[in-house]
Amino acid sequence: MQIRLIFSVLCFAVLQATAGDIKLPETVRAKYNFNPGWVMQTGDPANAFEAGFNDKGWKAVTLPHAFNEDDAFRKPIEQLTTGVVWYRKHFVIPAARKGQKVFLEFEGIRQAGEFYLNGQWIGRHENGITAFGFDITDSVKYGQENVLAVRIDNSWDYREKATNSTFQWSDKNFYANYGGINKNVFLHFAPRVYQTLPLYSNLKTKGVYIYASDIDVKGRSATINVQSEIRNESDKPVNVTYIVTITDKDGGIVRTFKSADNALSPGDTRVASASGKAGSLHFWSRGYGYLYNVYTVVMINGKTVDIVKTVTGFRKTAFRNGVLQLNDRPIQIKGYAQRSTNEWPAAGSAVPAWMSDFSNGLMVESGANLVRWMHVTPWKQDIESCDRVGLMQAMPAGDSEKDVDGRRWEQRMEVMRDAIIYNRNNPSIVFYECGNKGISEAHMVQMKQIRDEYDAHGGRAIGSREMLSKNSAAEYGGEMLYINKSGGKPLWSMEYSRDEGLRKYWDEYSPPFHKEGDGPLYKGQPAKEYNHNQDAHAIEDVVRWYDYWKERPGTGNRVNGGGVNIIFSESNTHYRGAENYRRSGEVDAMRIPKDGFYAHQAMWDGWVDDLKPHLHILGHWNYSDTVTKDMYVVSNADRVELFVNGRSYGYGKQTNRFLYTFKRVKWEAGAVKAVGYTNGRKSCEEEHETAGAPAAIKLTPYHAPKGWLANGADMAMVQVEVVDEKGNRCPTALNTIHFTLEGPAEWRGGIAQGEDNYVLKQDLPVECGVNRVLLRSAVNAGTVTVKATSGNLQAGELQLTTLPFEVKEGLALQMPADGLTGQLKYDGTPDEDAYTANRFPLKIARGYASSNQDSVAYSFDDDETTDWYSNPGPDTSWVAYETEYFSTFNAVTLKLNNFRTRSYPIRILVDKKEVFIGNTPRGLGYVTLEFAPARGKMVKIQLLSAADVKGDSSTEMNGKQLGDGIERRDDKARLSIIEAELYGPLNQEP
Repeated sequence: MQIRLIFSVLCFAVLQATAGDIKLPETVRAKYNFNPGWVMQTGDPANAFEAGFNDKGWKAVTLPHAFNEDDAFRKPIEQLTTGVVWYRKHFVIPAARKGQKVFLEFEGIRQAGEFYLNGQWIGRHENGITAFGFDITDSVKYGQENVLAVRIDNSWDYREKATNSTFQWSDKNFYANYGGINKNVFLHFAPRVYQTLPLYSNLKTKGVYIYASDIDVKGRSATINVQSEIRNESDKPVNVTYIVTITDKDGGIVRTFKSADNALSPGDTRVASASGKAGSLHFWSRGYGYLYNVYTVVMINGKTVDIVKTVTGFRKTAFRNGVLQLNDRPIQIKGYAQRSTNEWPAAGSAVPAWMSDFSNGLMVESGANLVRWMHVTPWKQDIESCDRVGLMQAMPAGDSEKDVDGRRWEQRMEVMRDAIIYNRNNPSIVFYECGNKGISEAHMVQMKQIRDEYDAHGGRAIGSREMLSKNSAAEYGGEMLYINKSGGKPLWSMEYSRDEGLRKYWDEYSPPFHKEGDGPLYKGQPAKEYNHNQDAHAIEDVVRWYDYWKERPGTGNRVNGGGVNIIFSESNTHYRGAENYRRSGEVDAMRIPKDGFYAHQAMWDGWVDDLKPHLHILGHWNYSDTVTKDMYVVSNADRVELFVNGRSYGYGKQTNRFLYTFKRVKWEAGAVKAVGYTNGRKSCEEEHETAGAPAAIKLTPYHAPKGWLANGADMAMVQVEVVDEKGNRCPTALNTIHFTLEGPAEWRGGIAQGEDNYVLKQDLPVECGVNRVLLRSAVNAGTVTVKATSGNLQAGELQLTTLPFEVKEGLALQMPADGLTGQLKYDGTPDEDAYTANRFPLKIARGYASSNQDSVAYSFDDDETTDWYSNPGPDTSWVAYETEYFSTFNAVTLKLNNFRTRSYPIRILVDKKEVFIGNTPRGLGYVTLEFAPARGKMVKIQLLSAADVKGDSSTEMNGKQLGDGIERRDDKARLSIIEAELYGPLNQEP
């Protein structure tokens, strides 16, 4: 106990020192924000790498800053500006730092860079994704000016210097090319005996690794295991004492422990490890971004020489029974497939950290629990943001949409290795994705070996899109659009509901009266699905999610793991609708919600069935008095009643579980209200009031919690609304707003339908009564005034103050994410069950078939890559399934081959008694055929005649092959079953 107390006091002193209360020796590590004070020039001037090169006329920028940021959402992805750009920075390293190690850390660039310090080449980085670093100890000057020069080439077809290979993920469809130094940069000082950085590229170092074991969720305890790679670059052997202190979000010490001493000879690198049991823990969870600070301390002869602070969280995961379990509780995956660039108009991906929290926090608010970043690893800022907001992540490495070999496969493995090492302490990452399309088993094994080498204990499954086989090395899988089920590894949809729609269009009855689906042809084909109005888009969201919900955990031994909707926010990537960017988002590019946002909230806000009551009326209540229209409500209530000015329209017709339709509702000024009832009691309600005539402009600011920093990179966002005299938003207003900006800030603007999408314009319209614009701070603090006018509307005016940001000799102590803390939207992991079983699965003991008996077991083997199929003809097209015991049956669930294009006329018999006859509906995977309860042991399924084939379009509009089951063109007079399941009522013995 006395030893523990000594260590606690010691480490508490160390922690206080890092806050500036106690002065530490100069040998203790320091980290500086290296973003301020750069200059930038497009083109490739000769000798720009030289220290004495004249850069006086170059543009001053603060990083992160893409040189082609003006193109974001103004140009389509394939037209984004590419070429060479130079960045230069002048800085001074204090003379007192001489003798220490000096490192540069780049969170990433796009695409490839050549790096020069004081005129000397120090290295290269080319993959355009991962973080990397340089040891500049022997190249810097102390107490005098240094010049760092960086030449960036973001050409789409850039080739690796050593191999002449291109990079697979440099793709004009998926990975928006915001070129330059578009992520944060840091400068590190460390003693000669130090803990390394997690930067494998160039430095070949792995840093700190933290994980929990022996996790007792209910008991709120775990063993915390900490490892640091320590290197001795001094000229003497040392004996290192390694101490770990964990503090909670309020700074209170949770636990302190140490390892045995470690002897390091000069030049040695060794991993020091320490473990300790910690209690009263708060486990990171959905919407519960509880994070701890883990301080790893290196001491030599009783003197503190190095401290590393790692922010992390602790949670427990499992991947079994077809389900992801988080903290011992099943959770159905609900979320979004989002572009890793997570871009904004006129800024691209280079936005301040608070805006990442704003965007990712909205995903959580919509009910999402996971974001699947697409194609390439997201930057550290978004990963850390998901930690804070409580949003699980699937982290890819780098790919396009196919497996590759040779050098391009090696590049993918290298990116996965670097990304795991850099991000393995981030608790929100629960999946590592090896491909946006299936890869070979040999490649899957290689990726799994990388995970096992660098993150064997992090509680993360590694897999790929597709990879459905139960015998695959992949630990999870799932198709892009279709419904998969498993009783083993989780299978979840990787990017469903691909439709598009502009936020500007409410419905056909609202200005500008856009006809549903109206838009230009796409590649010569009608593109109705990609030119929705908001109401139709939201309804499609409901219909698509229902397919996954009905196969959710609790519905049997084989379940669907969930799915992610593509995408959350509008994206400057490939598109099929009328605009030159993708409009599949549930929020627009400025993160203004569409109706689909609230629809998801009603369907998703829970783990499985434990949904928080929600209700949303699609649209508004500002129609003309000639309008009589169908009204739609999305709710998780059992019943929904609609009222117009207090008069009931009765209960809506429920379809797809969450959609309630009220036919032919006549508009009249006043209010429309919907009330949801669950278990006979009112559980939720919402009301839309008729707004008056437009009267004024309302401005609302958004910025970081601690204010808007005058650092040349921080942004403020201003929401503009057209409101009536009572301050209510006018939902059909389309007024053009003229903005003026005064003070130390730069106009970046917003987005709207029109020429160049109004990007960077200071005149732009509101859409559905609202829009938003971005302002970037200058480097001098002061008052910024925004004024907004439009015709006879009362003008809006807003004053904001930017706060001083201290920079000394090119270095700053304030970090990009300072002031951002974990968001505790929910109360951790609930204790009650996430679901209640709603039907009883009856195990098939054996099967019999009219033909191909040797393969009948494939139809109930929990493997969607195998199937049974009959010989052609009704007489030879039946299969029978027998259970071990007499049971009561009331449903059969089937995944039939050609599920998307064929309807099979079948009958079902239970012990020779016909219980069902009819046609199977087409769909995206599974169909459940219900019938009156029948007792027996044998269930026979018989094809009555040839299947009806309809809508047999084999490709999507972009030319991709659409799935339809096992890849075999079956005779339509053949019965073909991928998986069969038998069910009965609850409360019967197995």
